[in-house]
Amino acid sequence: RTCDQLRCTACDFRVSLFNDYIWDQSCDYLFFRNNMPELSKLRARMIKKKGARAYACQCSWRSVDELTELQTDQQLRWVCGKH
Repeated sequence: RTCDQLRCTACDFRVSLFNDYIWDQSCDYLFFRNNMPELSKLRARMIKKKGARAYACQCSWRSVDELTELQTDQQLRWVCGKH
């Protein structure tokens, strides 16, 4: 199960998630800083991949294609935004 209400404590942005996509290797901090949360702009660097999920806030991003514990990543500042 995945929380769908994640929030970043670093940039105070809601974490967006996109099913069946991963982020292109060319993604960088400025790309997300300038384009979040506009899906039309984000699509330029999204790659379709069945079963994967792309996560991003304004300062961090991850592509996940297998069961992963995001809490173990010390660089992420994502917490449950409460339901």
